[in-house]
Amino acid sequence: MTQLQPHIRLSREMTHARYALLPGDPKRVEHVAQFLDNVEDFGSNREYRALRGWFRGVEVLVMSTGMGGPSTAIAVEELRQIGVTNLIRIGSCGAMQNHIRLGDLVIATAAVRDDGTSQMYIDKGYPACADIGLVHHLTQQAKRLGYASHCGYVRSHDSFYTEREDEINQFWSGKGILAADMETAPLMVVGALRGLRIASVLNVVVEHSGNLEEGINNYQQQEHSCLQGESREILLALEALYLDSQEQ
Repeated sequence: MTQLQPHIRLSREMTHARYALLPGDPKRVEHVAQFLDNVEDFGSNREYRALRGWFRGVEVLVMSTGMGGPSTAIAVEELRQIGVTNLIRIGSCGAMQNHIRLGDLVIATAAVRDDGTSQMYIDKGYPACADIGLVHHLTQQAKRLGYASHCGYVRSHDSFYTEREDEINQFWSGKGILAADMETAPLMVVGALRGLRIASVLNVVVEHSGNLEEGINNYQQQEHSCLQGESREILLALEALYLDSQEQ
């Protein structure tokens, strides 16, 4: 058998998928499995839980990245080594605009690079941008499905609880940033540098006017709006990659 990648513990012989969905949370991998046929569980190593299945005849690899830029970058690098070329993050985020509600979806076109990982790869002048084709499919399918979605810029960062969080969030909110997460920018930068097509669709689990700790707790307690948003982002990503596969 071809050598396993050291962290994700997958090889080219285990899957021929060109498309991958990347949730952050390993538990979300199980949720994605409910939308797939002929699921094969690859188990887990560290934060990387993986399985594969088929959506309308298209092979899809699903693998969690864990939280933050470092583990996400490792995932991108090793997935590339096994032949994956199209990656869509299906994550969670905090809204940074008052009109964005719990369970809405944010389709990221680009990201503010306030993370450390992407800066280790290349200077901050290099943009963190999504693949325009994948973004087009996501926005098109969101409209077709009737999902509440917002398309635009997000911010990726490395902290939740510093003394300056409110100040930083208000600054970027004032610049029109839609939402914040921890993985989109490093995913986009590393992916682009490695010649991969990247997109990110995020489920809003904290409203901008809400309390951060309360919002996180609500999500952990499986609040209805957040769970609905998670199901919607999964189906949206799958519909988008299927549409994309028909054009390749």
